[in-house]
Amino acid sequence: MALTSNTFFLRRGKMLEFLASLESTPDAIARSIYLPRELPEEEINTLLTKALQPDSFPEELVTLTSRSTNGAAIFWGSGGRYLISPPFPITGRELFKGYAPETLKLLLQSDWAIGVIVVHLGTYAVAYCQGERIIASKTGTGLVHGRHKKGGSSQQRFQRRRDNQAREFLERVCVHAREQLEPQARSLDYVAFGGPRHTVLSLKKQCPFLHSLEGPVLPLVDAPWPKGEILSKTLLRIWSSRVTEWR
Repeated sequence: MALTSNTFFLRRGKMLEFLASLESTPDAIARSIYLPRELPEEEINTLLTKALQPDSFPEELVTLTSRSTNGAAIFWGSGGRYLISPPFPITGRELFKGYAPETLKLLLQSDWAIGVIVVHLGTYAVAYCQGERIIASKTGTGLVHGRHKKGGSSQQRFQRRRDNQAREFLERVCVHAREQLEPQARSLDYVAFGGPRHTVLSLKKQCPFLHSLEGPVLPLVDAPWPKGEILSKTLLRIWSSRVTEWR
């Protein structure tokens, strides 16, 4: 039987509604499988072959499971076939008969303490959050010129000035990150960064304080330019689950 897949994202509330509906679906052959991240494809394939009916799942399921950055929850039966990449890490292996979303529900129902740092060159946002509530935050801007398109010595002078501006800006972001997050540094459940990867890496390199934060670091959030309701939007992205459905 050929299966086709469809992928979509669900925010925290919608995901919990989805799991409640799934839990109430009777299915004698269904299985629920929880797997941590970074398992090799060969091991995932062996585990799924033992847990599910032979030839009942596509190779795509194995590949997507191995790439899920926070581990995976698989719900597989005649009442629905789903792979869920959760917003927070699954730490152990579990296998249940029927649709058993309790492990994932507990992960989503917890109001985790999260330190959020979003940075683009020229603008930033830092926040301490409980669940989807922003408890303390700071946003701001700084002057960092765009890239110089001409060559020669003028370009070199411009690049040095731009590098200095970027360094001073990131130093300022580090100060504000410390102001907002240091009081809760030991109580953080997770730390989330957003923005261009190279800018986030530059900030981490220049800000030793960030390495002292206790919480595990979540996968990089594709956060847009930090203005307006960026923190609220970033939190929605942090809490969203990626769902792949096969039919």
